[in-house]
Amino acid sequence: MLLVAAGLGACERSAEYEYQAPPASTTAKPATTGDVKPLVFNPDDVKSFKVLPAKFEYDKNPITDEKVTLGRMLWYETRLSKNHDISCNSCHDLSKYGVDNKNFSSGHKGQLGGRNSPSAYNAGHHVAQFWDGRAATLEDQAKGPILNPVEMAMPDEKRVITTLKSIPEYVKLFKSAFPDDKEPITYDNMAKAIGAFERGLVTPSRFDKYLDGDDKALTAEEKAGFHKFISLGCPTCHTGVAVGGSTFQKLGLVKEYAGLKDNGRFDHTKDEKDKFFFRVPSLRNIEKTFPYFHDGSIATLDETVTKMAWHQLGVEAKPEEVKAIVSFLKALTGELPTEYIKKPELPASTPATPKADPS
Repeated sequence: MLLVAAGLGACERSAEYEYQAPPASTTAKPATTGDVKPLVFNPDDVKSFKVLPAKFEYDKNPITDEKVTLGRMLWYETRLSKNHDISCNSCHDLSKYGVDNKNFSSGHKGQLGGRNSPSAYNAGHHVAQFWDGRAATLEDQAKGPILNPVEMAMPDEKRVITTLKSIPEYVKLFKSAFPDDKEPITYDNMAKAIGAFERGLVTPSRFDKYLDGDDKALTAEEKAGFHKFISLGCPTCHTGVAVGGSTFQKLGLVKEYAGLKDNGRFDHTKDEKDKFFFRVPSLRNIEKTFPYFHDGSIATLDETVTKMAWHQLGVEAKPEEVKAIVSFLKALTGELPTEYIKKPELPASTPATPKADPS
């Protein structure tokens, strides 16, 4: 059972919010040898975090087994790229917690993307997709990289449809996944199938067991880190089901982030107020999804926590505070759904399938 006491109110504060530490009398301190006291939390603080669902449902794209089966195959399908050498999994490797652990991912002809590839896991809860939020849903996001000349570089939707229609097994799978459609193989349906598969990419962790009432799911050190995470003000941005992903925030909100060149959300909205705003990343599996930030410029969690405390909260975090928070963050590492993400055998090409094009 989670213990409760007065503490810092969490989440959803305005950009003008300035962090203030709670009064010393209400701040629980980590227990020391000979002074074993349970940590206590404000119930509202804890309630702002939610247990992961089994999948992220979306009423405009109901999840079916047929869609998921097709979406899984399309996820690993390199023939959706111009040169038949890149798939969704190339940059969002599901065996590596949905990332490739590179600063920037390598696309068509070795070109590098301009931002770090975010994890595909638990993304169904995000307020929007991409760092700048230019895609509202997973289904919208799935359409982008395939036609991006830097990424998968397909020349147009027609080439994609021609490829899929040239393979008899895909024709059957699309009919099964979209039985009411006169023309099942469309670019939108391709994206719906991939989106349906992604909505099942969920990684429950010990933190979920803790939220569900198992007080022993976290160690004393991890609980101390969770308490510090809250009292320092981190849930201002990182809360909810994904422990983030639900808002956009300015990088350098309190203390300027020097040398920032990426305009962030402004590139999508062209609104000056959105300059240097990025979608807040989820902290689930953060231990495994290095390097960090939109540009992959930070290699370690310790440095990431230190920088975020300073630039976003104006707090100079002490080494022991950073250590405690990092301990908690590692408890957010979940279990990979190994059977769900297992690469299927993909159907063979036919003479009608467009050939790989390295140009």
